[in-house]
Amino acid sequence: LHNIMPLISDPAHGTHYGLTGQRGPTHAELKSLQDACAGGANLMRHCRQCRADAVGLLGEDRGQEFTLDQLPDDVVYDAAKRDAYRQVVAKERGDHVAAKTRAIAELQQAADQAILVAVATKGGGRINEHFGHAREFQVYEAGPEGVKFIGHRKVEDAYCQGGFGEDATLDSVIKTLDGVDVVLCSKVGDCPKKDLAAAGISVTDEHAFEYIETAISGYYARHYAQSTQALSA
Repeated sequence: LHNIMPLISDPAHGTHYGLTGQRGPTHAELKSLQDACAGGANLMRHCRQCRADAVGLLGEDRGQEFTLDQLPDDVVYDAAKRDAYRQVVAKERGDHVAAKTRAIAELQQAADQAILVAVATKGGGRINEHFGHAREFQVYEAGPEGVKFIGHRKVEDAYCQGGFGEDATLDSVIKTLDGVDVVLCSKVGDCPKKDLAAAGISVTDEHAFEYIETAISGYYARHYAQSTQALSA
């Protein structure tokens, strides 16, 4: 089990690398090194940089909401509701595993080239986040080996600010998505769709709320496998 993560090169963090001007790796460089090590080690591609003393979510420190003076003296919960929720989670996980297995098998039969797919998701293994609200994208590689999780790409700010898109922010998002072939999200506007297309990146919300692997397999079958078959016919 091994973890390969980029060095922290942002000077704002005060690290040695940031203060000496050592740049961090590009997404392509990081993926290349991870792929080179993949044959002999299980890689933790899901990891993200975080603080050991943080409270809340990755990328969202909520420590001020959980100071000692705000914690209740006695914790009370409804055991029946907790059990019911656990059953819902167990069923959802089972459904996801079954859908993932089918999707990967279908993709392995149809694929002959690898593509990179970025997904806007709030979690749960589904495509359930608006493109303009995403602060990070999960990146997958789809190809003859099936669907493989590559890692996360974090954006500095979400594209939509107060209900309106920011052009400068979109430029940053496009830069973050460098090398990605397609973006899957639950919703996307016409303006960012056109700008992404101009940068060579397709984006679609036609698979909103589907399981990630199912959506990737379905998109690949329609937009890559069929075109490949037509060219070879």
